[in-house]
Amino acid sequence: QLVESGGGLVQAGDSLRLSCKTSDFTFHNYATGWFRQAPGKEREFVATISRNGATRYEADSVKGRFTISRDNTKNELYLQMNSLKPEDTADYYCAAGLHVWTSKLESEYEYWGQGTQVTVST
Repeated sequence: QLVESGGGLVQAGDSLRLSCKTSDFTFHNYATGWFRQAPGKEREFVATISRNGATRYEADSVKGRFTISRDNTKNELYLQMNSLKPEDTADYYCAAGLHVWTSKLESEYEYWGQGTQVTVST
């Protein structure tokens, strides 16, 4: 299915690049997105990108700091996270959806990764 990597423990102000890879389906047919779930909170939308990479949206909380991108030749999705803050601490999940162009809604994604943990210390 989908496998995330790249999480870890960093200090505030540092950068991380998350990756999400699949070999199980035709990746370029799917819209993809990143969501995150902080301890004790509900999962929330982070960013989404269309199947051809032409359309992208980020949550207001990460806009200007996080960038979503994809490489369809490698079946990979990325989330470049800069200027990390302690409030970015969460488990980050990638998702793929066939029937949408982009989406901020969890319910519109059929495939999910297992998550990768990001911890930002002060």
